[in-house]
Amino acid sequence: MFPRLWPIVRKEFLHLIRDSRTLLMTFLLPIFLLIVFGYAVSYDVRNIPVAVLDHDRSQASRDYIARFTGSGYFNRVANIFSASEFDDWLDSGRAKVIFTIPVDFAENIRSHQKATVQILMDGSDPTWASSALSYINSINNKYYQDLIRTAFSKRGMPPVNEPVRLITRTWYNETLRSLNFFVPGLICVILMMTSATLTSLTIVSEKEQGTMEELVASPIRTKELMLGKLLPYVLIAFLDVLVVTAIGVYWFQVPFKGNIIFLAINSLIFLLGAMGIGLLVSTVAHSSQESMQIALLATLLPAITLSGFVFPLESMPWLLRLISFLIPARYFLTILRGIFLKGVGFWCLWDQMLAMSVLSLIILTAAALKFKKRID
Repeated sequence: MFPRLWPIVRKEFLHLIRDSRTLLMTFLLPIFLLIVFGYAVSYDVRNIPVAVLDHDRSQASRDYIARFTGSGYFNRVANIFSASEFDDWLDSGRAKVIFTIPVDFAENIRSHQKATVQILMDGSDPTWASSALSYINSINNKYYQDLIRTAFSKRGMPPVNEPVRLITRTWYNETLRSLNFFVPGLICVILMMTSATLTSLTIVSEKEQGTMEELVASPIRTKELMLGKLLPYVLIAFLDVLVVTAIGVYWFQVPFKGNIIFLAINSLIFLLGAMGIGLLVSTVAHSSQESMQIALLATLLPAITLSGFVFPLESMPWLLRLISFLIPARYFLTILRGIFLKGVGFWCLWDQMLAMSVLSLIILTAAALKFKKRID
């Protein structure tokens, strides 16, 4: 087998070395995508532009607003002087939140009466708006608690204890940093996209170059040809795994608590499945451009939308959840987050690993059968 296999492997390596564009895409594209998306994709909402209409203009109102602007979540961009300016600031997007402080704010605080503050918020992005509202409620509650403590202290009384004291400890992602959640997902999406795209050109390029007939007439068997086409890209993809993992850990400071060997084994299984999709596409496509487009459509969109990378699978309709079981990225994403953040191994992830292995085997088998039909 090896004497027939080696020429195919050598040919693919030589093709990769001579094709500078493919090499550039293989190594630089995953790095570029990881860095760009690593900075761009985040649920951490900070520096929210805030405008303030302060009718009171007292020390109390300034202290109240300072609680928000000093938190790091809000950035005071303007003082406005009339309610007629609200539409202009919110419509233009220059302000996302507007605080309106009533004229009797400080007086109500001093007399222990309820002070009402109006919050106007741009709700065109509900995910962003819900995060901003959560910050506002949290800071406002902290301000209220400090007022109670101050009032009791002035009267020489001990502070009132909370009726129920919550002691919260977060495991695995202690700081709730969204990058720790997103970077493993980005690694999964990028590897699936680049792997399938690379192998989507293997068979169709032989057709375009007119060398397919020579391969058909050669004594090499179908499985040997498929393996010879696949091996070089698997080795190169393994280098991509190491590179993007290193960038995630050392550049984005994502914790890596698991076993590198376990990561390598699961990466191999996942890469075989992703490349099998590319091979399957390459057998049915009629041109390189068509093959790349189909490969991107078949990998990028499902990996983003149906893997749990961005949208929780539990909140999807049952039909989409059912389709997600056919997406290799669904299983690899769970494995990656388990390895990176939890440090778990085979005994916790064996079911995901088994499902991913079965799916990869089915994809590779389908690609081999389809290719066999094309060369008979």
